Amino acid sequence: MMGWPLLPVFAQLGAGLLVGLLVGTLHFASLGLNLRLFSAGRVLPALALQLLRVGLSVALLAALIRLGLAALLAGAVGLLLARQLTVRRMRP
Repeated sequence: MMGWPLLPVFAQLGAGLLVGLLVGTLHFASLGLNLRLFSAGRVLPALALQLLRVGLSVALLAALIRLGLAALLAGAVGLLLARQLTVRRMRP
């Protein structure tokens, strides 16, 4: 199987960080909806949302590895940065 052509390292870092931030923001922001669904006893929609959240995050990180290791590492950093920003924004 042919892989995608490798991008220059700086392009990998930029793409990975951007994708990681976007996916991480969506992933962690949807935790509130997931919590409300579980709290309301709507287990099936909550589990479906949980599967969608995790599946999307894994799929996009798996796609980043096809761009290169730097893209994957930057994507993971972007995911963690998005987590920090979302947690900080949600604190009372």
